[in-house]
Amino acid sequence: MSLSGRQLRIRGLVQGVGFRPYVWRLAGELGLSGWVRNDGAGVSLGVAGDRIDEFLQRLPLEVPALARIDAIETLAAEIGGEGFVILDSIAGTVATAIGPDAAICPDCIEDICAPVNRRWRYAFSTCTHCGPRFTVSRQIPYDRAQTSLAGFPLCSRCAAEYGDPADRRFHAETTCCPDCGPQLSLLDGEGQPLAGDPLVETLRLLRAGMIVAIKGLGGFHLACDARNAAAVDELRQRKQREEKPFAVMGLNPASLAGLARIDEAEAALLRSAAAPVVLCAKGESELAGVAPGLAWLGVMLPATPLHLLLWHEAAGRPAGTAWLAEASDLLLVMTSANPHGEPLVMANDEARARLAEIADAWLLHDRDIVTRCDDSVLRMTPAGPAFIRRARGYVPLPITLSRGGPSVLAVGGFLKNTVCLLKGKEAYLSQHIGGLDNAAAVGFLEETVSHLLGILDVRPDLVVHDLHPDYPSTHLAASLAGEWDVPLLAVPHHQAHVAAICAEHGLDEPVLGLAIDGVGLGPDGGLWGGELLRLEGGSCQRLGHLSPLALPGGDRAAREPWRMAVSALHGAGFGYRVGGWLNQYYPARDAGPLLTMLARNLRCPPTTSLGRWFDAAAGLLGIRDLMHYEGQAAMELEGLAARHGEVAPQAGSYALREGGAVLDLSPLLPALMGCKENAAYGAALFHATLAAGLAEWLIGAAQREKIKVVAVGGGCAMNALLMAALRSHFEAAGLTLYEARQAPANDGGLALGQAWTARWIFKEMKNVSGNSGAGG
Repeated sequence: MSLSGRQLRIRGLVQGVGFRPYVWRLAGELGLSGWVRNDGAGVSLGVAGDRIDEFLQRLPLEVPALARIDAIETLAAEIGGEGFVILDSIAGTVATAIGPDAAICPDCIEDICAPVNRRWRYAFSTCTHCGPRFTVSRQIPYDRAQTSLAGFPLCSRCAAEYGDPADRRFHAETTCCPDCGPQLSLLDGEGQPLAGDPLVETLRLLRAGMIVAIKGLGGFHLACDARNAAAVDELRQRKQREEKPFAVMGLNPASLAGLARIDEAEAALLRSAAAPVVLCAKGESELAGVAPGLAWLGVMLPATPLHLLLWHEAAGRPAGTAWLAEASDLLLVMTSANPHGEPLVMANDEARARLAEIADAWLLHDRDIVTRCDDSVLRMTPAGPAFIRRARGYVPLPITLSRGGPSVLAVGGFLKNTVCLLKGKEAYLSQHIGGLDNAAAVGFLEETVSHLLGILDVRPDLVVHDLHPDYPSTHLAASLAGEWDVPLLAVPHHQAHVAAICAEHGLDEPVLGLAIDGVGLGPDGGLWGGELLRLEGGSCQRLGHLSPLALPGGDRAAREPWRMAVSALHGAGFGYRVGGWLNQYYPARDAGPLLTMLARNLRCPPTTSLGRWFDAAAGLLGIRDLMHYEGQAAMELEGLAARHGEVAPQAGSYALREGGAVLDLSPLLPALMGCKENAAYGAALFHATLAAGLAEWLIGAAQREKIKVVAVGGGCAMNALLMAALRSHFEAAGLTLYEARQAPANDGGLALGQAWTARWIFKEMKNVSGNSGAGG
């Protein structure tokens, strides 16, 4: 018997999030008949009955927490059968998305903390509201057979839950229990199993100052007791990570009180399903060696049953969940297990081999990780959360675009690499890949491209890369474009930074862009990094730049702030003051060879980079002469300025030259040299004056160009103090400021801008071709 009804196609994040049982329950409540199923395009369903209109009204309003509806298409149809049923999934053209990994939900926490529950203390409890998705998925549709749980057949009780639409584990593809699911094991330094409960023994080792490699969702962490300074120092020595900050995991914000100032917005972000690392202002106390020299501490909460059970064990295995609100003294350093800057370790054998010189023990499990995915890192700003690294918990959620077009693969840059795939009106930015300075990282880039194309079932219509010809990503792009016989495009680095912001905010009109970072190759072959640009569609015009600084010794200058300080002083005509300044701050350094190089312009390529001005300021103020990781001097400079508080800009300490095209910061140098006894004041003065100079420079250009829309991107746009000051200046001038929000402002968002620009260029090329044909 057939009834007149409706057939619906629902697109979005609707697989693996409990959407079908939600539809089943809603239809049953309203007494409707029909069916629902997963397919390659999302969810399709047929529904018939007297209360269809109420069903259609409520459907998008009561969806499960992890679901996201992007579109609902409906048409009249004859719907057969009685009752409402859930049908088996079918394949098809992929037009849906796999969800990101989600932190353990309250219901699963109750299960693992209830002694009478069969999942009591089980480290792999999941349901449709939580657990791994992206990192265990091989392809769409998101069904168990397509995940790394395929090798764990369900026991009878799990199968009953899986088949019951009224159960929250209905078609939860990663569901399991101690009888049928993955198991933990703990190996010692020789790779031999340790006797006893793996969680009990892991906690014992951590309390004893040992370093344990712990297998998580998207890879391994290296963990140690964050309160044990000797253990933290040993981890630094073994990982060869001298001063770069570590993240700390605590049970809850109360456990981090005194160490980090966590406001309500930051606490909500920590407790979200994404469960990222959040940079918070340090408190009055500090964990020795964890984040030296910085004003912020990266904190995170346990996101998986496995991690949470370590705190449960430390609390004495309490029944119930009341203990979750209490402060715990257990704080663990949780740093990515990526030795020597190589990709994150994800396989058991790989961990034993690559972490042999670092870990004292390995807490393993036998559920495979299909794709690596590091922890996401964010910080809260007055404009909302801002990504520093976008990965676990957010990938592969798409960024919605204002327009569709050809499918585009963009392969990013060299540092903080990510790739981006445009498909229709969605941009899929990959997880953080990192620097491409070793063969393993390049292999990870290739794996990521393959996996992203596979789960989205796309073959790109064009491939795009950075302008730099020697980047491994550039070589990969050329190889793939040749293999697929599709066009290959290059997009300048700084245009891509601004274009990424245009992409996520849907800016199609002319935009003034400020691209501020360390360095990138410009179209003229120069080393850019402080650029005033005008973007419209795929075109980019350079309106101005920062006054150039010489890089004495080339790339070495980017690692040694004292060199940049000498360069800035020499370039401003203060070379005669270098000797006296150097004797005060860095008496072991000899400026003679540098001054000779600068005078003769030997191995001193010029750059317009704002990042190098930050380095020069840090060097001048005596903050540091040598950096141990990228951006260290600028981060410490920002931290000092934040601790000091706001100051007024120094009058006359910058100049606009060449008709307002060039911003010269060298007039500020004498004032910074006078801050020997108060480097924090000097840091605050640098930030305030820089912001005033950048604002006046850009506001002048906005008036000349008659543009009121401004986008600021690049690594220096991650400086919270600078961006807060620019926000204030632009608001007062009546300009609308757009910032990176759904992608990192640094090179982690570069691929999004490349892809967006390539679409515009491709469209403009086709228009020109079409017009030429029409006129011929």
